[in-house]
Amino acid sequence: MEKRLSIPKVSIRQIKAGRALLGWSQDDLANKSNVSLPTIKRLEAAEDILGGREDTINKILNAMAEAGLSFIEENGGGAGVRITKRKKRFR
Repeated sequence: MEKRLSIPKVSIRQIKAGRALLGWSQDDLANKSNVSLPTIKRLEAAEDILGGREDTINKILNAMAEAGLSFIEENGGGAGVRITKRKKRFR
């Protein structure tokens, strides 16, 4: 049986910070992730962890990772986001 990787818990603040680092608008994220603009707006209007369908979350995270972003998990120093050269694909 194939082992499934869990989706990383990324906050809405990390998504917004990542867009800022990339200089992307919500429209840019929608285009690059192939997720509708109304969906991006609805997700970013929420607080806490990025929610939605697994496929939608993966599209958003993959688009941002392919642009060079790396999400930093909460590790006692706080969650964050940074630009890297590594491009990791989520399921």
